[in-house]
Amino acid sequence: MTPIPVILDCDPGHDDAFTILLAAAHPSVELLAITTVAGNATVEKTSLNARRVCTAAGIRGVPVAAGLAGPLHGAGIVARNIHGESGLDGPGFGEPTVPLDPRDAITLLRETLLAHPGPVTLVPTGPLSNIAAFLLAHPGLAAERVDRIVLMGGSTGRGNRTPAAEFNIAADPEAADIVFSSGLDVTMIGLNVSHQVPAAPGVLTRLEALGTPLARLCVELLTYFGTTYREVFGLAAPPMHDPLTVAHLVDPDLITTVRAPVAVELTGTHTRGATVVDLDGVTGRPANARVGTAVDAPAFWDLIVDAVRVLGERSGES
Repeated sequence: MTPIPVILDCDPGHDDAFTILLAAAHPSVELLAITTVAGNATVEKTSLNARRVCTAAGIRGVPVAAGLAGPLHGAGIVARNIHGESGLDGPGFGEPTVPLDPRDAITLLRETLLAHPGPVTLVPTGPLSNIAAFLLAHPGLAAERVDRIVLMGGSTGRGNRTPAAEFNIAADPEAADIVFSSGLDVTMIGLNVSHQVPAAPGVLTRLEALGTPLARLCVELLTYFGTTYREVFGLAAPPMHDPLTVAHLVDPDLITTVRAPVAVELTGTHTRGATVVDLDGVTGRPANARVGTAVDAPAFWDLIVDAVRVLGERSGES
C-alpha cells in the first residue's frame, strides 16, 4: 500500500507530541513536513517542542517550520493551565538537534505541495490559523493539491475552552470558518470522540513495559497531562485528542464518521467558537464535513503503543 503523504500542522502540546510519533512511525503515513502554530503555547514554544519531540524520537529529515503567532483576528489564547509554561511540561528535554527550517509555515506548505507528485493530506491538530492563511493565499494550489483535511477540533456537544467551544476552534474561529467553508474534503474529529480515549493507568503500564527512554518520556508526558486534567476538569485520565487524526488515516474503520453540516459560530456572546453540527438535518444545509462520532479505543491505543515501540527500536533504544 502506498503511504498517505501528510503535512502535520500542530501546536505541541502533550497530545500533539503523540500525533508526531504516530505519524512518523506508522508505515501507512509519509510525514512530509511539520508546521507549528500558536495555541497550546506561543509559536516559539510550540516550534521548540516539535523539535524536542523529533529529537527524542529520532525523527530526522522532516522539516519543521514556524507559522502564525496568533489568530487571523484579535488576541490569541494559550492553554498554560493544561500544558504548562513550556507547552510540554513534565519531562526534562535537552537541547534539540533537529533544526528549525528557515522557511515560514505557509511557504513550507506551498513548496511541499508543489514538490510532491500527488495530492497531500493536511492534518491540523491546533488552531486553524496556518491552514486558513494558506487557503487564502493559495486557493488554486489548495484545490489542486490538497487531497483532504483531517482536523482535531470542535465538538458535537459541549466545549472545553468555554461551555460551547473547543479550544482549537475558540482560539481562531474565523480561521475555522474559512476551513469549513473551503469546499475541500474536511473531516472533523472533536471532543465527543477524543473523550472516548482517555489515557488510563493501563496505557501508562503498557508504555512503561517497553523499557526505552522514549517510552519513559511518554509516560512522563501523560502523567503531567493527567495531573492537569484532574485539577482543571476533574477527569480521572486525560483525553488523547490529537493523535486520533492520524489514527483515522491509517485505519479508516477506527473512527465512525457521518456527513453533516458544520457551522462555526463567530458572533455569539456565549457561544463564539462553537461548532454547530447538524447531525439530524434540521437546518436543511448541505453537508460540508465528515464528523467523527465514535472510536474503537483499544485499537487506537494499540496504534499509540506500537508507534512508541517502533520509534524506540529505530533509534536503537530497545
